Amino acid sequence: MGGYKTGIDRKQLTLLPVSLDEYVCEDHICRVINAFIEQIDLFGLGYKYAEYKDRGRRPYDPRKMLNLYMYGYLHRIRSSRRLRDEARRNVEVMWLMEGLTPDDKTICNFRTDNKEALRGTFREFVQMCRGLGLYGEEVAATDGVKMRANSSLKNHYNETVVNNELGRIEKRINEYLEALEEGDKEEAEGKEPGGKEIKAALEALKEKKKEYEALKERVSEEGEISTVDADARLMRSGGDGRKLDVGYNVQTVVDSKYHLVVDFEVTNKSGDTGNLYEMSGRVKEVLEAEELTNLADKGYYDSEDIAACEAIGVRWSCG
Repeated sequence: MGGYKTGIDRKQLTLLPVSLDEYVCEDHICRVINAFIEQIDLFGLGYKYAEYKDRGRRPYDPRKMLNLYMYGYLHRIRSSRRLRDEARRNVEVMWLMEGLTPDDKTICNFRTDNKEALRGTFREFVQMCRGLGLYGEEVAATDGVKMRANSSLKNHYNETVVNNELGRIEKRINEYLEALEEGDKEEAEGKEPGGKEIKAALEALKEKKKEYEALKERVSEEGEISTVDADARLMRSGGDGRKLDVGYNVQTVVDSKYHLVVDFEVTNKSGDTGNLYEMSGRVKEVLEAEELTNLADKGYYDSEDIAACEAIGVRWSCG
């Protein structure tokens, strides 16, 4: 018999599970997330609202918010608005949040208010994995990845950009001055001058020139300026042929046994050179290893860096 597959009648009554817990199976990853977060010391890690006051409006439990954050991290959901929507429609998130539905601003504030605490939570997770024998603690690999900042190129300034813009403004000012001079001649001849718009545009350009002159002073001291993300820098997304963008260089160290991340650091260095010793020292400290082999590409080659690594018991090997 032909035709399409038949679905369920929308008006048909059904017997759903009587509790939210029945929607999440016993070996589901959500239960692992919740179990991990339940046993960590939120107050010791410095989470905001880890202790609450009896007065005022009740805050969201940071454990529930951390459940939501970790679920989003696991499923590559970074947007606060998307996490807000997941809390309203995703049964797994409903289970983690116990039915709570924070708005996107609350979710965003949780991340902003607990940056250092979240890093501490990551370290707690690494130590738990160590206790479970999930790290080989002998061979690690380090690499950097370029991540775009919120700032765009138009909000990023260096000496070349500022000088070019000042030159363009100066040229426009000269053009307007010439136009005003022509207007003065016409006025002397008894013609109706039309310089009001020109004068207004000229004043606006002079104000803009002052702004760029102030930027030029800052650029001469700082080298680069980003008006949105102050610590972001201009760098290529990867390889000499890639386009320039404003971003960060995230250094990550991964253990070789199960390819689990050991540690990371967000830098604004455009290249990987100079990061080998710092990242090797960090991972050696986290894993409490006496000796370690760190695999990295040729972009990390620096004789002083390699010598410093060998001095602390870390052998560099080019991948």
